[in-house]
Amino acid sequence: MKLEKRDYDAVVVGSGPNGLAAAILLQQNGLSVLVVEAKDTIGGGMRSAELTLPGFIHDVCSAIHPLGVGSPFFETLPLADQGLEYIYPEIAAAHPFDSGKAAVLKQSLSETAALLGKDERAYKRLIKPVVKTWPGLAPDILGPLHFPKHPLAMAAFGLVALRSAASVAKSFNTEEAKGLFAGMSAHSMLPLNKLSSAAIPLVLMANAHLKGWPMAKGGSQSIANALASYFMSLGGKIETNTYVMSLNQLPSSHAVLFDIGPGQLLQIAGHHFSVDYRRQLEKYRYGMGVFKVDWALDGPVPFTAEECRHAGTVHIGNTLEEVVLSEKQAWDGKISPKPFVLFAQQSLFDKTRAPEGKHTAWAYCHTPNGSSVDMTGAIESQIERFAPGFRERILATHTMNAVQVEEYNPNYAGGDINGGAIDLGQLFTRPALRWSPYRTSAKGLYICSSSTPPGGGVHGMCGYYAAKRALKDVFGISIKPL
Repeated sequence: MKLEKRDYDAVVVGSGPNGLAAAILLQQNGLSVLVVEAKDTIGGGMRSAELTLPGFIHDVCSAIHPLGVGSPFFETLPLADQGLEYIYPEIAAAHPFDSGKAAVLKQSLSETAALLGKDERAYKRLIKPVVKTWPGLAPDILGPLHFPKHPLAMAAFGLVALRSAASVAKSFNTEEAKGLFAGMSAHSMLPLNKLSSAAIPLVLMANAHLKGWPMAKGGSQSIANALASYFMSLGGKIETNTYVMSLNQLPSSHAVLFDIGPGQLLQIAGHHFSVDYRRQLEKYRYGMGVFKVDWALDGPVPFTAEECRHAGTVHIGNTLEEVVLSEKQAWDGKISPKPFVLFAQQSLFDKTRAPEGKHTAWAYCHTPNGSSVDMTGAIESQIERFAPGFRERILATHTMNAVQVEEYNPNYAGGDINGGAIDLGQLFTRPALRWSPYRTSAKGLYICSSSTPPGGGVHGMCGYYAAKRALKDVFGISIKPL
């Protein structure tokens, strides 16, 4: 297909995991590609910085990367050659209880199941089929709605994934198994009694058993740096400090892919869209926000449960009932006095994160969308509940409420780090009901952010599928399935 000469074949706006994934696939197929980034550093949700004190490296947004290491597209890239190194904690995730016990998620499925006692068989019955079929299902599940390569396996997955997490959790007998599954389910940012909230825990737990829940050595910024380094090694170009507010700011190209949310897309290119497409973007729904805290610590977190001291991630929420209540409160626009807390302690395993003998900790809880309420006290109380003496080890604190999270990254509207609610109403139609969710109604303009399938997470699959669509539509290049 012969096209008239332009400054670039394609321009990608935004350098998050999806923007960089899109840019890489386009460049791999012989196109000239420019990535434009608003901030002075690349990365989107993969940035790291000294947020508290000098020498303490904190992940600003994402921290633990089961879908990064398990991404069907990222695993095809030579990122280790670009300096990316993953670190795998002994325990992927732990979930403590008031009793002093803790349920754990390990890479070994059999070991995880055995530690659940009476629920050993029930856990294997639930998770083993997902682990077995995930490698073949991943490109379909982490993509747009289409006829799958393995329809029977997909149907079996869907029968469980489309259920509510609460109903699946109640199939267990012990508080430990119920709580463990509830903590995994809270990553969906949906009330646990909503249909489809069981999908995320199945995916996260299966990936833990297949690939683990690693962190990037040196910080999540290392993932962005490796992606950018590989992209530029192919001949791609990146421009930072360029906040795009109009298409007129961009150099001429045959295609523009936007790693941004529907609201920003409307501001930049809304007048190019059809009335129906604009209306759908305007009605796009966002879910809960987050309140995030980073700490510089004088020592490791003194969790009561020994397992928590060896886990990269700790889910702090006690029982299934408590997690269900706190997530429902946030969804309903209420502040939970005992919020479910997602907690990570990277410096236990990555000595580059803090000065010798010191530590960092990272956590967030869910809040009503757009909330400016300070949740620091509530989060610290929840941690202290399972780690008495935690507050005594705090040297410095950095916080971001839901409003500030959006100010930091406009893709996180109202603090929604998933790029929009991933409920049944938007699971397959984000950000609009179209034959391809990545196409806009304007020729040559595509959206590749987490507001498209499969949604939030550092996996790059939104960008991969959007670039694949643009390659076919604009350049007549067809890509083989992953």
